[in-house]
Amino acid sequence: MIDKEKFHHFNYIKKEELSGSMEGMRYMIKKISQGEEDKLQAIIWQGPLNYIKTPEDKKIKIELPFSPEGVAMAADWINEQYEADKAKWEKGKSLL
Repeated sequence: MIDKEKFHHFNYIKKEELSGSMEGMRYMIKKISQGEEDKLQAIIWQGPLNYIKTPEDKKIKIELPFSPEGVAMAADWINEQYEADKAKWEKGKSLL
């Protein structure tokens, strides 16, 4: 589980995509631009494949405010998604 109290990556995400994994669930948090507004996008997918090799229809995405609070919301969402379907994510550890 992501500990959002220790998950302070907003300054990093301003410039780079943040990716990681948790028990077979892969995730990415990145900045996206919509017109003149920046948003935070959190994406999850089942491992073991990386983001590029995973088909788009296998990724789950959410858009959040581009702020430190948005990063905390992303951490909460990733944790909720993991808890909601643990068996699926854990299966991702052994698919290769």
